[in-house]
Amino acid sequence: MKINRRFNRKRRGFLLLEVILALMVFSIAATGFAVALRRTADLAVLSQKKVKITRILESALIAAMSMPTMTEGVTTDVVDEMKEFSMEIDTEVKALPDLQNQDGQPLQNMYRVTVTAHWTESGQEQVQDATTWRYGLLYQPQ
Repeated sequence: MKINRRFNRKRRGFLLLEVILALMVFSIAATGFAVALRRTADLAVLSQKKVKITRILESALIAAMSMPTMTEGVTTDVVDEMKEFSMEIDTEVKALPDLQNQDGQPLQNMYRVTVTAHWTESGQEQVQDATTWRYGLLYQPQ
């Protein structure tokens, strides 16, 4: 009987060591999972911000494109939709006098519309833009 008691005492020591090792392995795995979850959350916030900026640019581009008459120049607007930072939108309309079609015929009344967003994030200047072309007489009454 004494032999069994000694065996049980040794076995109890191994059990404690096994529990400690299991807790260490579990804590390493849990830490890795927490880091991965945090990075995923950061990427989700970043992608939401980029989608919001892209939506603002598209709205500004649509507004510039829907003007009845195209006049050359640059206009600047401040966007209040972004709570984290202030954003300025520059809309540039420029005539394209030397534009030709594939047959070499000049295309008249064509304009390039560029909308550029400027903002400061984390102390760095950020810029994103969108560009399209438009026929100047598109919305003119006939």
